Amino acid sequence: MTQTHVFTHTQAKRYYDWMGAKLDTQSFYEAPPQRDLAAHLSLKTCRAIVEFGCGTARFAAELLSGEVPPKATYLGIDVSATMVDLSRKRLAKFGDRASVKQSDGTPHIDAPDGAFDRFICSYVLELLTEDEIQAVLAEAHRVLEPGGLLGITVLTSGPTTASGAVSTIWSALHRLSPWIVGGCRPIELRPRIPLDAWRIVYRNCLTPVVVPSEIVVAQRLP
Repeated sequence: MTQTHVFTHTQAKRYYDWMGAKLDTQSFYEAPPQRDLAAHLSLKTCRAIVEFGCGTARFAAELLSGEVPPKATYLGIDVSATMVDLSRKRLAKFGDRASVKQSDGTPHIDAPDGAFDRFICSYVLELLTEDEIQAVLAEAHRVLEPGGLLGITVLTSGPTTASGAVSTIWSALHRLSPWIVGGCRPIELRPRIPLDAWRIVYRNCLTPVVVPSEIVVAQRLP
């Protein structure tokens, strides 16, 4: 796949430090796909969740207030110090079961192999290079136990005329300057998931207010 100009780690940190709590204004198109994702992650049986790119922890708070068992733990990771601070404040009510760490921008997660049974990455892969996307998927495979579930949402190509026009305009703006669209560009997720490492158990595309998102749940193969 052709490499695309994307944010550097420093640029991503600077943008999302600036964005801060304003990120929650995107929930009008992010929340429906995220809820669809949550509905297919078998959360009632999870024991340990890690979220790569937790943002303001809006989605995490929904999960922890919902079907996630009271004894299950959550670890959120984000490159932005502002996002980490907002997430810690939002998740404080969950006590020791929820923690948030700042990353150095690389896919590495400071955790042992098989430490988690759910790995979530929501509206993050669109910011990354092709090599970085594969590195995140490889790290997810490492930190998930065999049979663990990977849950991803991304902006994608629109399946309808209206949503297709939105994704075309979005891509054009990204080519003009990634800063205009927060570093994100629509991508096709399914072809990027290596089937020798993952079994796709659920896939969907939703277009709330004509913004198209792809939702994928994949099970880690041994």
